[in-house]
Amino acid sequence: MADRLFDIVTFDCYGTLIDWEGGIRAAFAAEAVRSGTPLDLEAALRLYGELERDVEREPYRPYREVLAETARRAAARLGWPLRPERAGFLAESVRAWPPFPDTNPGLRRLAAAGYRLGILSNVDDDLLAWTRRHFLVPFELVITAQQVGSYKPEHGHFVAARAAVGDARWLHAAQSYHHDISPCAALAIPSAWINRKREKPGGDARPLRDFPTMEGLADWLAP
Repeated sequence: MADRLFDIVTFDCYGTLIDWEGGIRAAFAAEAVRSGTPLDLEAALRLYGELERDVEREPYRPYREVLAETARRAAARLGWPLRPERAGFLAESVRAWPPFPDTNPGLRRLAAAGYRLGILSNVDDDLLAWTRRHFLVPFELVITAQQVGSYKPEHGHFVAARAAVGDARWLHAAQSYHHDISPCAALAIPSAWINRKREKPGGDARPLRDFPTMEGLADWLAP
C-alpha cells in the first residue's frame, strides 16, 4: 500500500500489548494466598511500579532479577513476609500475563495492511518468548533489555532499532510516557501514545497521536 504512513511499527510490550498491571496484581494475589498473609493488592501494585524504576536505574541486571529485587523491596516496605526462596514468583507468572482484548485485533489489522511489526521491551529473551505465544501475528524486529544491556528510558533499544530499520519509515507505539514517549522525542523518533490510563503528558515530549487502545491506532494506520 503506497499510501501507508510508515513501513514498520514497533511496540512496547508490557503495559501496551500485555496487561502488565493485571498480571502483576494476580501474581501478588496468588503469592499472598500461598503465604497465608493478607496483602493490599492496590498498594502493592502502586509500590511495585515506583520501585521498579529505581531498580532499573541501577547497574544492569536481567529482568528476572529486576522482578525479584523489586518484589523483595515492595514486600519489605509493605511489611509482607515474602520468603527469600519465593522472590521469583513474578518471573514465574509472566507466561500467564494476558494481552489486552484489543491487542490481537489491532495487530492483525496492521499486519493485514502490510506494516512490518516489532517489539522493543524491557525484558529477558526467554520471558518474552513465553509472552509471544499470546500474539497472533509475527514480529520481524525484537529488541530486549537483555540484548542491549539497559532499560528504557535509556536509549539502547531505540539506537539498536534505528540501526535495524535503516531508512524505513518507523513509528513506535507505547503506553509508558516515561519509558517510551520521552526517549522517542529526544531521538526524533515518531511515536504514538497508547494512553490506556488517560494520563496527561509528564513532560515536554509530544507523540504524533494519542489513543486509548490499539483500536484507535489501527483506525489511524489501517482504516
